[in-house]
Amino acid sequence: MARTSKAERHRAILRIIREQSVGTQEELAALLSREGFDVAQATVSRDIRELRLVKVADDVGGYRYAEPPTNPPSDALGRAQRAFREFVVDVAFSGNLLVVKTLPGSAQVVAAALDDLELEGVIGTVGGDDAILVVLADGRKEPPPGIASRVYNTFREWRGA
Repeated sequence: MARTSKAERHRAILRIIREQSVGTQEELAALLSREGFDVAQATVSRDIRELRLVKVADDVGGYRYAEPPTNPPSDALGRAQRAFREFVVDVAFSGNLLVVKTLPGSAQVVAAALDDLELEGVIGTVGGDDAILVVLADGRKEPPPGIASRVYNTFREWRGA
């Protein structure tokens, strides 16, 4: 009989990544299957997101899943600086958008470090595999007339604001 408890599966995932180097979702799904969990790749992907797992460099030049850093918030600046030194390869901008290019698999670590800083003027970040989009405030209280304004107002209406 397949094991289906999400909490049990999450505990198994954390134990597996602590005990061995797991570099892909497919690998993790196979290891879970060996332990009696019947999981699809989409479920493993969702679990990784919910557990906030990150990819870190392993000892043989690849990447493996690891638990998110648990440093105290008081060290947020130091964590961000270390993440930039270790993982960031380029920073570019266009208007009020910054793109932070990272080594493959490390954008989530850097994005989390940036989010922890709660920098003034940063509206939000979106982290992918090897790039982070940083959206900066531009001083406007409302979007400019046109499509941005229409979509903004529609979203606010849907939200009930």
